[in-house]
Amino acid sequence: MHYYRYEKSEVSCCYKYLLFSYNIVFWLAGAAFIAIGFWAWSEKGVLLDLTQVTRSHGFDPVWLVLVVGGVTFILGFAGCVGALRENICLLKFFTVVIGFIFLLELTAAVLAFVFKDPLKKWINDFFLTNVKAYREDIDLQNLIDSLQRLNQCCGAVNPNDWDQNMYFNCTPGNLSRERCGVPFSCCVTGPRQDSVVNTQCGYDTRAPPANWSSQIYTKGCIVALEEWLPRNIYIVAGVFIGISLLQMVGIYLARTLIGDIEKVNFNY
Repeated sequence: MHYYRYEKSEVSCCYKYLLFSYNIVFWLAGAAFIAIGFWAWSEKGVLLDLTQVTRSHGFDPVWLVLVVGGVTFILGFAGCVGALRENICLLKFFTVVIGFIFLLELTAAVLAFVFKDPLKKWINDFFLTNVKAYREDIDLQNLIDSLQRLNQCCGAVNPNDWDQNMYFNCTPGNLSRERCGVPFSCCVTGPRQDSVVNTQCGYDTRAPPANWSSQIYTKGCIVALEEWLPRNIYIVAGVFIGISLLQMVGIYLARTLIGDIEKVNFNY
């Protein structure tokens, strides 16, 4: 009498719950981003008047938060449910989208390296467009102020870029108190920063005779960015590699789990 031993295929619980744990973090993070985005819009009254979204001429940072949150939430949902329910369609969707995002990141990095001058011009135009809309959106205003204070810069190329804004330009017909001035984030701060910020320190700083160097930063933010990047190239590269590795781990876990599920289904 001969005895035959049949090997029964099983879905690896290790890969299954690793993928679930991997995605639950992103699922919750995506939900938090979406909640923060809608909370920011509610604070600005956008939810009560949705036409504000189309009327804005500058970049609303909330859009970035919502898009990142939405994509992260959908991917986290597909990964979590796909792993728990052993759903091949959801797992393949997760794998394809993660792979597509990775290719987009790689393409963007290569294009940014190859087309430096067009990219620099685009960033300059983008910054000037948002200088014009500085007073239209509080989140955009805070973003520009943070950028200028952290990098000790003012405007895209120089402080005169603030002539693009209707409140800060030096035209004779401008009745704004901020005429020929710059935002407070352009002001030079001493070694000891006061807890109370002087939001009027930029008033009349560009009015003749102007002594910029002692009152405001004269370096443009595009130049500051060009100087910052070489100094922090290893940090930027490390962040890019870290994000890429996270994506590769997700794809590996999903593909391994798909293989296990297909093997079990084949045996049945």
